Amino acid sequence: MGSLNTTKKPHAVFIPFPAQGHINPMLKLAKLLNHKGFHITFVNTEYNHNRLLKSRGSDSLRGLPSFRYETIPDGLPVDPNHVDATQDIPSLCDSTSKNMLPHFKKLLWKLNSEDNDDVPPVSCIVDDGTMSFGVEAGEELGVPVVVFWTASACGTMCYMNYRQLVDKCFTPLKDMNDITNGYLETTINWVPGMKEIRLKDIPSFIRTTDPNDIMLNFFLRESKGAQKAHAILINTFDALDHDILEAFSSINNLPPVYSIGPLNLLLNHITDNDLNAISSNLWKEDPECIDWLDKQEPNSVVYINFGSITTMTNENLVEFAWGIANSNKKFLWVIRPDLVAGENAVLPSEFFEETKIRGMLSNWCPQEQVLGHPSIGVFLTHSGWNSTLESVCGGVPMICWPFFAEQQTNCRFCCKEWGIGLEIEDVRRDKIESLVRESMDGEKGHDMKQKALQLKKLAKEAASAPHGSSFQNLDKLIHQVLLSKFAKN
Repeated sequence: MGSLNTTKKPHAVFIPFPAQGHINPMLKLAKLLNHKGFHITFVNTEYNHNRLLKSRGSDSLRGLPSFRYETIPDGLPVDPNHVDATQDIPSLCDSTSKNMLPHFKKLLWKLNSEDNDDVPPVSCIVDDGTMSFGVEAGEELGVPVVVFWTASACGTMCYMNYRQLVDKCFTPLKDMNDITNGYLETTINWVPGMKEIRLKDIPSFIRTTDPNDIMLNFFLRESKGAQKAHAILINTFDALDHDILEAFSSINNLPPVYSIGPLNLLLNHITDNDLNAISSNLWKEDPECIDWLDKQEPNSVVYINFGSITTMTNENLVEFAWGIANSNKKFLWVIRPDLVAGENAVLPSEFFEETKIRGMLSNWCPQEQVLGHPSIGVFLTHSGWNSTLESVCGGVPMICWPFFAEQQTNCRFCCKEWGIGLEIEDVRRDKIESLVRESMDGEKGHDMKQKALQLKKLAKEAASAPHGSSFQNLDKLIHQVLLSKFAKN
């Protein structure tokens, strides 16, 4: 991927939603654009800036001459008891949408007024799909703004149809009993690009009786805000999501949609070690897990990680533990400090005794490296999009336990559309044991593995130069959208 042939660099400002699952793909795209010749300003919240310094060290955010970090406040008070945890998501969504725009505008003004030849004027903004205030800031500045929906294509499509779900009276729910009485099994067939999908497969924020619910209204507002952008970006590839990607064109007033993933595979084209060293994990990674995996047989390990936000009860944790233990499989299990809601995660001492020679526990790990390791046989996951796509890139089938948001949608597609997943519908040790055994040893598991390997091949092709669909889409995005203002100056 060659860089721009220009003496004056274009300047892209990135503003991700302040959670790990949004920061990671936004940073990947920022690195790709930097490699292509853009000056980058990457904007973290003050809270996450401090977490990054804690996890990665005081030198981690110095950046490079053409890759700089800035911070703005998110408007939330800092809880001194939870300085290394993701903030409450509804509170964060409410605060970012109400409080961050003035700070972001002030930062843009500062960047454009700096008397510094090393910082060119801002020429475009890459805005998180859930931070659409960036579109307003870009309009005021007169530069193109693209919104990057870090969710899956299927999840993004559902969010774009939230207004229809309200207008057709599917949400808000009439009664909270609708969550358990079978109502969520209702199928709808009018979401573009999707075959009959159940209400339970729609991103979970529809599960409210309150018309003023923060999250429901947040996504109604953000999906509408995306209509004003110059383009929408999704971290996927055509062979995986062809029908949905085509169907976006049927939505009125929606700008062009560019599939530019998997971003982690596109990054393989970068050989700049300084740029590759830029990272964004908010928890300190444990490198010992890779050494442990190196000692295991191919396809022998269950990898368990519920992502950066999912929480559970300690009762659920214990059921997972015994289901995994009773499967007699080797495992690598990431247990975040804040995995159990409101308390410390406590595993039974008998579990440690039972599994000490075939299991490893970690606070956090380099997940892409883990999922690309030949010893991994299956991924027990919360079905977040980053995790799902990384599993696809590794050719690893999944056992899915979706927690919230579009994870339910991703689970549905993994299990029913792509045939690479099994869903945990009941957190009981016998059910978990059965799913682990089936995915590792059963006929269904064998079929899932073959399909996962085929998708891995297609993902690699999409990200390959010079003819891969995502490789070409990224070039089109740069030259048709991001440089549209820059080229005229």
